[in-house]
Amino acid sequence: MALINTTIKPFKATGYKEGKFVDVSDADLKGKWSIFFFYPADFTFVCPTELEDLADNYDTFQKLGVEIYSVSTDTHFSHKAWADTSPAIGKIKYTMLGDPSGQITNNFEVMREGVGLADRGTFLVDPEGVIQFTEVTAEGIGRNAAELLRKVKAAQYVASHPGEVCPAKWEEGEKTLAPSLDLVGKI
Repeated sequence: MALINTTIKPFKATGYKEGKFVDVSDADLKGKWSIFFFYPADFTFVCPTELEDLADNYDTFQKLGVEIYSVSTDTHFSHKAWADTSPAIGKIKYTMLGDPSGQITNNFEVMREGVGLADRGTFLVDPEGVIQFTEVTAEGIGRNAAELLRKVKAAQYVASHPGEVCPAKWEEGEKTLAPSLDLVGKI
């Protein structure tokens, strides 16, 4: 995964958001923090638990100025049908992008070759369109929105405080580090 510090590639897709179909492109991301949350497929098992967890924390992400885009290789029609039939998915207020061509999934290098499904990949994109964080897990390993929030806060802190970094387990308000020759070998 050599995507860290690279700019996202151009894309256009149709998504489902709060009862409507919406068109989204890379141009819509400019000036905003964005999370791309890839998952294998609609109407599955682990996926709805993850998407519901994001839905339950969406207001907190919004307060941080972060937009969420869940992405699977299903169509926007499938996303609507899933939202209409699943109480967990029906809670979602963020955009569920359909990627039946695999363009976005391939752009983020999480397409399972020969399968046509995305791996569980999470990407944080900064307001300039640069990927700041990536995580990919095996299909059976669900992700945690609270941990993702912590990482978003750390990335935003580092972006707004040049010369500082966030150590392991850093939480908002805790001490950061200023890398220097004086710290070498003393941590």
